[in-house]
Amino acid sequence: MPSPYRAIFSAPGSPAFSAAGFLGRMPLAMMGIGVVTMVSQLTGRYGLAGALSATLALAAAAMGPQVSRLVDRYGQRRVLRPATLLAVASVAGLLICAQQRLPDWTLFVFAVGAGCVPSVGSMVRSRWAEIYRGSERQLHTAYSWESIVDEACFIFGPIISIGLSTAWFPEAGPLLAGGFLVVGVFWLTAQRATEPRPHPKEHHTGGSALRSSGLQVLVLTFVATGAIFGAVDVVTVAFAEERGHKAAASLVLAVYALGSCLAGAVFGLFHVKGRPAARWLVGVCAMAVSMIPLQLAGSLPFLAVALFAAGLAIAPTMVTTMALVEQHVPRTQLTEGMTWTSTGLAVGVALGSSAAGWVVDASGAAAGYVVPVVSGVLAAAVALLGYRRLAEPVPTGGRGDNDRHLRTDGEHVA
Repeated sequence: MPSPYRAIFSAPGSPAFSAAGFLGRMPLAMMGIGVVTMVSQLTGRYGLAGALSATLALAAAAMGPQVSRLVDRYGQRRVLRPATLLAVASVAGLLICAQQRLPDWTLFVFAVGAGCVPSVGSMVRSRWAEIYRGSERQLHTAYSWESIVDEACFIFGPIISIGLSTAWFPEAGPLLAGGFLVVGVFWLTAQRATEPRPHPKEHHTGGSALRSSGLQVLVLTFVATGAIFGAVDVVTVAFAEERGHKAAASLVLAVYALGSCLAGAVFGLFHVKGRPAARWLVGVCAMAVSMIPLQLAGSLPFLAVALFAAGLAIAPTMVTTMALVEQHVPRTQLTEGMTWTSTGLAVGVALGSSAAGWVVDASGAAAGYVVPVVSGVLAAAVALLGYRRLAEPVPTGGRGDNDRHLRTDGEHVA
């Protein structure tokens, strides 16, 4: 491992909570695409599959920030475990209804309950922020590492989920995703030494972290960015099926994530200078431009190359986003702020996967790649219009800004 990454893992407990976060985030890459694959296998209806995936994402978007707000106030262990059990129970209900061919509305009911899944990535990043608060270079490397972990999930997750659902039985992918969630969250919350100190209600200034105008720009841009991801997932599965190689969709999507993973790994090796807002704007525009070559895809190999190139812009943009969240959200609401960006992505994934599913049903997979192009244009437009709100950081210290708290052997020490 290159020295900047070795250095951040010198902090006690950091390898363990990052590993737990990897397992806990696997469902992020497996659940949506697993549901799409499962429903299309069972019914052949991509419209229904996309709508269910959208419902999962929208439910997570609605509940995720609320779960994270509770985490900021009461701690990760007290909140994440019951939330995870509720989410997993709902996933089990969804799979049973699908397997028994129960009415469509029952699938949507359980999909809503599954939205209680916590934002594990935000929980891990908040631990890094607690350890390296005030150290910009180490936090940049830590966030880059977590971006690599995210993309590793998206490399292996779709392969596992689609592969199991097509080769074993349709419900296998989402079923395993639920298992990863339980193991990852319970392992993470068992690590009390690195758990960020909760901030009681009286330490909060009141209201949601979303009151920050800078965070509003990030979230709105990520809605359009998420639509890119959701549309690419659904259309790629349909594209591969039209060519008689549906299982190959997992490999193509893994290549997309691999491009992002490699870019994130290189990005974390350098101490970047200049304004994060400017880097973020360039990254969003690059993601938009990278969607144009998908219109020319006529084969799976060409599509894989185009998606690999498109993936190079993702991780650096996500890393910079987390740095901007820290600059524009109060410290006492950091986990909630990070989750709002994930919420923006989730809403976008919902809209993009749903729109792409209907376009595929109506006009075929090739036409479906118009959806990520339009989404990229919208993301770039919002980023350009909101850039001035992000250009300068705002005071985010709040109460106790100069204190640094770590939990050691069950006690808080300053």
